[in-house]
Amino acid sequence: MRLQAPYPQFGGKSAVADLIWTRLGDVPNFVEPFCGSCAVLLNRPSLPGTETVNDLNGFLTCFWRSVRADPIKTAEWAFNPVSECDILARHKWLLSQREELTERMKSDPDYYDPKVAGWWVWGASTWIGSGWCVAEARQLPHLGDAGTGGPSPAALEQWFLDLQRRLIRVRIACGDWTRVLGPSVAEKHGVTGIFLDPPYSLEECEDVYGMDSVSGDVAKWAIENGSNPLLRIVVAGYDGEHTFPSNWECIHWKARGGMGSQGNGRGRDNAARERLWCSPHCLKAGLFSDFESLSPIE
Repeated sequence: MRLQAPYPQFGGKSAVADLIWTRLGDVPNFVEPFCGSCAVLLNRPSLPGTETVNDLNGFLTCFWRSVRADPIKTAEWAFNPVSECDILARHKWLLSQREELTERMKSDPDYYDPKVAGWWVWGASTWIGSGWCVAEARQLPHLGDAGTGGPSPAALEQWFLDLQRRLIRVRIACGDWTRVLGPSVAEKHGVTGIFLDPPYSLEECEDVYGMDSVSGDVAKWAIENGSNPLLRIVVAGYDGEHTFPSNWECIHWKARGGMGSQGNGRGRDNAARERLWCSPHCLKAGLFSDFESLSPIE
């Protein structure tokens, strides 16, 4: 079953997930150190094996853990009609919880909070633009859907139950991306597909991440480990952002729709600069036995 997250994600890769899987293949082990909306994981076309996702954002990690552990309670907290007073109050309250929550998410792999998760995902779907649970800000909420806040309670519960079934065996970590790329997470489990989608270089995109760029460090790690026959690595980025060895495949694709291609400014220009770099041991075009061959998006 192909699924999607119940919130928008800047730079999400749902449009190119199928193409990524043709390069990774039906690997027994998959790791996504910058999971975001889990678009690649949720669009896996084969039955999952061992899977690990990670993100530094404690709210985001809390949501995925809460949906996996208690989807009904999370859905109850997530349903609420659109209200400017509510979104401002919840934004302020969630910001006050951020530091403690993130530390608990990092130190306890089983910790989750359905209330925090539900309020966070409701706001992430209602808030317009960037800044939700990142910094003090005031935003007019999205007033579409007749002000109902999106799906009905029953539809939201079913959505979260579907996500729970998909995530039931997924390991959900919170912390630095390098923590989930050691031998105990990757090579120990056999051939491992790794999708690296770091926040793009701050020189290349808007400073909306609230953190220093790690894009260069990610590219360096990928190049250093690209010759390992147990690793199939796909790195996402912009044209000109990185220089990979000639034996890496570079795929040009164009983002369609979403936050990255709206308007006539930098986001729309960058949509045409999207690239995927695939390590030497990734599967090649025309050699797929597991999935239908897909062409890059022109």
